[in-house]
Amino acid sequence: MKKLGLLAMIEAAFFAVFAFILDLLPSIKLSPWISISFAMVPIFILAFRWGVKVSLLSGFLWGLLQVAMGDTYFLTPMQFIIEYFLAFAFVGLAGLFYKIIQRHFQNGDKKKAIYWIVLATFVGSLARYFWHFVAGVIFWGEYAPEGMSPVFYSLIVNGGTMLGAFILCSVVLVLLLGRAPRIIHRKGSAITTQQKSAL
Repeated sequence: MKKLGLLAMIEAAFFAVFAFILDLLPSIKLSPWISISFAMVPIFILAFRWGVKVSLLSGFLWGLLQVAMGDTYFLTPMQFIIEYFLAFAFVGLAGLFYKIIQRHFQNGDKKKAIYWIVLATFVGSLARYFWHFVAGVIFWGEYAPEGMSPVFYSLIVNGGTMLGAFILCSVVLVLLLGRAPRIIHRKGSAITTQQKSAL
């Protein structure tokens, strides 16, 4: 992480705090088991600004904030690590697509940029909820309704939450970045005057 630089680390911390604040807002209840929010949006924005290293760090810090503020419930140390550090950090995998998203915006191809934003949001959402799914099978399976397998129970709960969060975050990001793509252009990034005019 030494190569990230001070600005990157400051933004990683800021966006982690922003995500934590959004996570405090009431979520949308789809069922007694499934609730969704758009708290991942700041981590996705950071991912599209800086790439995977910075967004992994920011996701990790978001999980750390959850722990520091006591907003946790865990059964074992391993479940704690999986759900509050691995899962939150892995949202940052959306940053794998930041170069192609930046390039399409810089070339004025907003439709392609939006496509990659949605795909990146899906990857980040899936990466996070994969770990929640694993924890659900291993640690929370005993809470499944009678006659339901832990795998199916975790798939329904975490799969439903993942899909809902992915759709909600995608809508917010498309509306936000479709109108203001400069949000993901960090200061000092190489954008030509011609590319700026296309934005």
